[in-house]
Amino acid sequence: MGQLLTFLILLGLGYVVGGRRNAKHLQRLDVRERNLQSLTTTNGRIIPGATLTQPTLVRGGVVISVDYFKRIAAGIRTIFGGRLRAYESLMERGRREAILRMREAAKAEGADAVINVRLETTRIANGRGDKQVAGIEVFAYGTAVRTT
Repeated sequence: MGQLLTFLILLGLGYVVGGRRNAKHLQRLDVRERNLQSLTTTNGRIIPGATLTQPTLVRGGVVISVDYFKRIAAGIRTIFGGRLRAYESLMERGRREAILRMREAAKAEGADAVINVRLETTRIANGRGDKQVAGIEVFAYGTAVRTT
């Protein structure tokens, strides 16, 4: 009984702490995205009406681990089927963070736009079999340009 109680306490603590960290990260992403609103980002090869100069490859990547609560929630969900909401928030945070890092790199290069943006996503297994996911890596890259 004591082990079950300890497990439930740790699970609840993980849920609360993980949820707070997730919410804080999303708030920080919102602030950083607002600061970079003026930097145009597109998956297209051109920006209509603009002349593009000084192309430079820029990239941003992030690796985010899956917390214990997300693993348990996803494990339960796989039994019954349906959306894995716990992993959806993980993927959203990863994509947004990678794109922001790429955009920040473009700004550091003096660019005012990034064209031809691409995203790559990889899952990272924890070594205990192919079914366990330890985290994800999201990599964003594109061509930073100056528009005139």
